[in-house]
Amino acid sequence: MLDENKYSIRTIKISEFPESLKEIPQVPKELYIVGELPDPRDYYYLSVVGSRKYTNYGREATERIVKGLAGYPIVIVSGLATGIDGIAHRAALDAGLLTVAFPGSGLDKSVLYPRANLSLAREIVDAGGALVSEFEPNFRAAPWTFPQRNRIMAGISQGTLVIEAEEKSGTLITARLAVEYNKNVYAVPGSIFSATSRGVNNLLRQGATPVTSSKDILEELGFVERNFSEDQTQLDLSRYTPEEQEVLLLLDEPCTREEILATASAPTAQTLSTLTILEIKGIIRERMGKIERTK
Repeated sequence: MLDENKYSIRTIKISEFPESLKEIPQVPKELYIVGELPDPRDYYYLSVVGSRKYTNYGREATERIVKGLAGYPIVIVSGLATGIDGIAHRAALDAGLLTVAFPGSGLDKSVLYPRANLSLAREIVDAGGALVSEFEPNFRAAPWTFPQRNRIMAGISQGTLVIEAEEKSGTLITARLAVEYNKNVYAVPGSIFSATSRGVNNLLRQGATPVTSSKDILEELGFVERNFSEDQTQLDLSRYTPEEQEVLLLLDEPCTREEILATASAPTAQTLSTLTILEIKGIIRERMGKIERTK
């Protein structure tokens, strides 16, 4: 649990807010913070949000993409919630990235929500990140506090990455606000058979930038150059169905058939059919007990 002596809660006024946060509608009058807020002039703030009811696919996509950003001046922002939020924070810590959490409660250890992530909150601060809230320190989370805090997450971040989201979810509120604030919105394609992917796939139809790897984000941000000669030989995921895309993403590294079936969000029979189709197309092959991409 949080040590009150080491993790003191202090207040920051509007004059101390990052410039991006001063520009949103309904700017908070003040913010409460534990830890240190990384200087937005030195870092790109990327919100990573998704469903509490995540799938194995969503978890693996979050971990691979966030960890692939290691070594770059990127701060991972999320809401400390169970599910994709907590996975994003943990992946950032494992990758040595700074991360900032915006819980839907006050920051006092007696009310910090969710209780299951108290130790994670401590690690975030220990690693040089911060916990931030506009609610009084002893304020308990309520259903309305989560969509309210989403505007701050969207406002402070230059971009928002959506991993998994149902058709009606708080995750989509963050994405909608990011669009309203003229921020970048990225989305990871998901299976058409997964309820947690319907919201994400709708975002892609509406123009969100598809992300299939950390390199996609790094190229968008200009941290790495696009290698056009290389891109011509790389796999173009847009040519494949959502089910095929999911399998191909899982095959960034060779996997056993059992690992694919356990991780994919589509029904087992559908995934087996997808593997067969991809093998017929010559896109994947099985060698020494593991399935790998041929491109």
